[in-house]
Amino acid sequence: MSTAPEKHPNLDFDPDALREKYREERDKRLRTEGNDQYQEVEGKFAHFVDDPYVEPGFTREPLTDEVDVIIIGGGFGGQLAAARLREAGVHNLRIIEKGGDFGGTWYWNRYPGAQCDIESYMYLPLLEEVGYIPREKYSFASEIKAHAERIGKAYDLYSCACFQTEVKEMRWDQEAGLWTIRTDRDDAMRARFVIISGGPFNRPKLPGVPGIEDFQGHTFHTSRWDYAYTGGDETGNLHKLGDKRVAVIGTGATAIQCIPHLGRAAQQLYVFQRTPSSVDERGNKPTDPEWVKTLEPGWQRQRRENFSDVLAGVTDVDLVNDGWTDIFRKMPNLLAPGEKDESLDPEEIARAVELADFEKMNQVRKRVEATVKDRETAEALKPWYRQFCKRPTFSDDYLPTFNRPNVQLVDTQGRGVERVTPRGIFANGTEYEVDCIIFATGFEFGTAYTRRQGFEIWGRDGLALTDYWQDGPRTFHGYASRGFPNLFHVGLLQSGFSPNFTTVADDQTQHYAYIIQQVRERGYQRVEPSAQAEQEWVDTIKNLSLDSLEFLEACTPGFFNNEGKPRAGNGPVENQYGPGINAFHRLMAEWREDGDLKGLELS
Repeated sequence: MSTAPEKHPNLDFDPDALREKYREERDKRLRTEGNDQYQEVEGKFAHFVDDPYVEPGFTREPLTDEVDVIIIGGGFGGQLAAARLREAGVHNLRIIEKGGDFGGTWYWNRYPGAQCDIESYMYLPLLEEVGYIPREKYSFASEIKAHAERIGKAYDLYSCACFQTEVKEMRWDQEAGLWTIRTDRDDAMRARFVIISGGPFNRPKLPGVPGIEDFQGHTFHTSRWDYAYTGGDETGNLHKLGDKRVAVIGTGATAIQCIPHLGRAAQQLYVFQRTPSSVDERGNKPTDPEWVKTLEPGWQRQRRENFSDVLAGVTDVDLVNDGWTDIFRKMPNLLAPGEKDESLDPEEIARAVELADFEKMNQVRKRVEATVKDRETAEALKPWYRQFCKRPTFSDDYLPTFNRPNVQLVDTQGRGVERVTPRGIFANGTEYEVDCIIFATGFEFGTAYTRRQGFEIWGRDGLALTDYWQDGPRTFHGYASRGFPNLFHVGLLQSGFSPNFTTVADDQTQHYAYIIQQVRERGYQRVEPSAQAEQEWVDTIKNLSLDSLEFLEACTPGFFNNEGKPRAGNGPVENQYGPGINAFHRLMAEWREDGDLKGLELS
């Protein structure tokens, strides 16, 4: 990051003062334990991961058959894998999903106000393929889940799905050249190829706070919203909370959406905050039918690629025009007089981006001042960090909620709550007695890959993936590891990174479908990367991540920077392909066009 004297004459803020303020606020929140500050959902809280949307008592006979491809995960990533395999002519496949239907994140997360924070025209996959246009710019959960079901029907995925089934172990059979997948249904399925798409938000986490198991009131995690207790549904009307004192721990993306509904319904609402979110305007609106008439084939890919180009700062054309892209629309105005884009060196580009970021976050903080009436509360709700240190949030209702007389922000100044008592929550030296604690504490992100998936993967010669990745992921192009033949990962590690996960998953799964198709057509049975290709890619990722590491280390702790430890190796951003998602997709396209499957060993 450049700290050269500023040259732009129109700055109405002091960049050095902001840098110092950001450092002070970061240091308040740094914790030596990193991700270990959270605890696993188990023991008293084991029911937090149960499925409340299915009837109990489901049974079926164990499966011991063989298919060509098994896909683990029935969210959009798994559905994309199945759809692209179908298009490539691979039909003997199976999807294993622990939920009772397709949807992944959108099957589990049904809290009031749940909504995508990426424009729905980009986020909902396969819109052109299934002939659907979302009703609004940002779809709510019910529409998103319905779209997952629409994909399942359009691609005949229900016929090959094993719902309410959780994988417990995967083991490679070297002699047979097959994977054996064992599940909690006593299955021992076998498959030539396996694609894992567990999703980035599938394993809820809880704060490791003393006394958390001692609370005598009601508790639940937002990923399993308890409407039996609150009343209402995803649209709100939580009518059973009228005589309840409710606490919410967490102020991230989920809390931003559900807190307005809780504020309207609860007798008293306490919001416990460690780090405020950046809350920009939502600006949702119905889809314009006249705009829909202008769309031409390929419009969704064009829109996704444009969004990624805007975030990479490589285009002035902004088709999406929302809070995500606003900062980059500001950047050209903050170049020093006489500077031209083509003449800028990386340091000058970094300076311009930083200044645009400062201006954007000043705008976010001024919005807090203009909305929240109580000055102390407003100051506590101001985020002091770069915009993409944490996932930005968007809401027109969150900030006004703190003007309600029944809503109190409990800002812990970065420390978090001190302990939970049988009667409530102890923070800032005060005990807040409550009837219910709602954990809006998110999902595991920086822990070991196999822990997040919930099962171990045993490769050739009994090698455990946990051990192979103990010093960080080791892959070729982010999807395959040596010693684990015919295994593909859908996700963010050592791949192109985008806040729009379906952009990542769609191109990845098309790539995997191509490889599987080629292996089969060429008469081979096994494929894995060579040792050299894998090492070269690991080195490439490490070298390209150096610039992002400096940025991440300056950030307030969060899942983007592995809770303040970006060099620990398990976070998503420090393991990305530095030039960006579109550059990564072009690299993969060129690799496919070359046609010789360079870097892979077939046998």
